[in-house]
Amino acid sequence: MTEPTGDHRISVPVDPRDLPGPFPHRYVVETRFGDTDAMGHINNSRFLTFCESARIAYWEAATGEPFGLVTHGAEESLILADVRVTFRSPSYFGEVLTVESRVSRVGRTSFSLEHRITAADSARGRARLVATAGDVLVLYDYATERPRVIPDETIARLEAFEGRRLRG
Repeated sequence: MTEPTGDHRISVPVDPRDLPGPFPHRYVVETRFGDTDAMGHINNSRFLTFCESARIAYWEAATGEPFGLVTHGAEESLILADVRVTFRSPSYFGEVLTVESRVSRVGRTSFSLEHRITAADSARGRARLVATAGDVLVLYDYATERPRVIPDETIARLEAFEGRRLRG
């Protein structure tokens, strides 16, 4: 589930390791039993999937364009060039996690997203920061097999969605 959030963020207890500032996009994840590992918490690999779903939802909400799938005829799309996840607390089956996303950098052919993953108060645990993540996405042209310059109109849409300038 995805929703634009405006200029606020999910409230959790203060954690000095948190990312400060507002996030314009939210993606809600209802954790499933299949997301857990032998230790009983959400497996670390699932966070890559949660962030993947959040970045696709972010792109579609921010640009108004569907995420390009080459198998459906797209000639260009975003490819993941780099990703990192920093874990702050475990999460468990049945918890609702929220992935908040924002652009942190725009380059010529790539841009970076930051994600803040939180858990809500539930029978499984208290509200808290679960993880932070960041990824670099490249606009890629499959016909030439080369990165493509991000069009000015796409950057304008991202800036309008973010409510701030992303390039100097």
